[in-house]
Amino acid sequence: MAKVVLSGYYGFNNLGDEAVLFSILKTLRDLRLGLRIEVLSNRPEETAEIYKVTAANRWKLMDIYRALKDADMLISGGGSLLQDVTGLKSLIYYLGVIGLARLLGKPVFFYAQGIGPVNSKLGRLLMRLVVNRVNYITVRDESSRQDLADMKITRPRVTVTADPVLGLEQKFIDEKIGGQILQEAGLDLSIERKLVGVSVREWQGLTAYKEMLGEVCDKLARLGYQVVFLPMHYPDDLETSREIVCRMEQPAVVLSGQYSVIEMASLIANMDLLIGMRLHALILAAVMHVPPVALSYDPKIDRFMDLLGRKAAADVANPGFANMWAAVEEIIKEPWLAREELIREVEPLRQQAQRTAALALQVLDRYTGKRGPAAGYL
Repeated sequence: MAKVVLSGYYGFNNLGDEAVLFSILKTLRDLRLGLRIEVLSNRPEETAEIYKVTAANRWKLMDIYRALKDADMLISGGGSLLQDVTGLKSLIYYLGVIGLARLLGKPVFFYAQGIGPVNSKLGRLLMRLVVNRVNYITVRDESSRQDLADMKITRPRVTVTADPVLGLEQKFIDEKIGGQILQEAGLDLSIERKLVGVSVREWQGLTAYKEMLGEVCDKLARLGYQVVFLPMHYPDDLETSREIVCRMEQPAVVLSGQYSVIEMASLIANMDLLIGMRLHALILAAVMHVPPVALSYDPKIDRFMDLLGRKAAADVANPGFANMWAAVEEIIKEPWLAREELIREVEPLRQQAQRTAALALQVLDRYTGKRGPAAGYL
């Protein structure tokens, strides 16, 4: 049976990236029975236990070498791996793993990656040198494809699909799991009260967006909504959530647990509206058919909202209350219409996301000359 290695930002308690890993594994396994998968992780023992895979320490070169030496293909992604906004070291790391795989003669498949921004001259040069040697590229949006073209990356085929998490389906998530967590947090779900989920993060020391979100949440609370802060990156997002609650006049709940992907998806499924900065909080909301309102801090937020035929309501650098409230009000005035429109927008994205796994397996079969038992390609 063929073996693939997965490289990404895994094992860091970031639920967005864990949702990416969960989705990739589920979709690959649905299509290929018995596929051997090894994940490069910051916490390999934990990753192996949670996802029932083998895992290698992403920081130990010999562990990475052994994993790739024994593999038939490297899958890089998904997520926003190839960017230098968070530092050039991160970009060099992921390109280094890709370069090592190619040095070992292993095919490399980009799995619905979000490309960029890559702003530094060195970063763009390294992208051209390394990425032009991979075997197949799928990206999660048209802007990522254009970013590659702008960096003169032309040799591998580039296919636009969708973020892996969009391949999840609402019907497989049990809302009772999230309901139980909410009850344990002190919420009385027997009372007819609508819930608003809020997912925030710290960003470059800015504070004005926190003040604005506090005002929006206060207004929702006065209208009878229960505001629930959902930490996607544990424990980092807890402090930011609590800081906003301290600015509020009305009560709000900050969930302080460390939740699994399934638990967070179920929590979001219990919401009537989600206000989010974290990309995968917004994506999980869309998958769960919960209308999202975005506060953008990065182009990836704007790109995702564009896929839904919407715009980010505000930007952290210009966090206007009026624009944010207008977007919220549009949803709460006609919630059923907002939900129906969202369902129509998400369905084709779900199909595109699931197609990525089929393309990955086709590339694997092409380079290994062997095909394992499968449930059939999409």
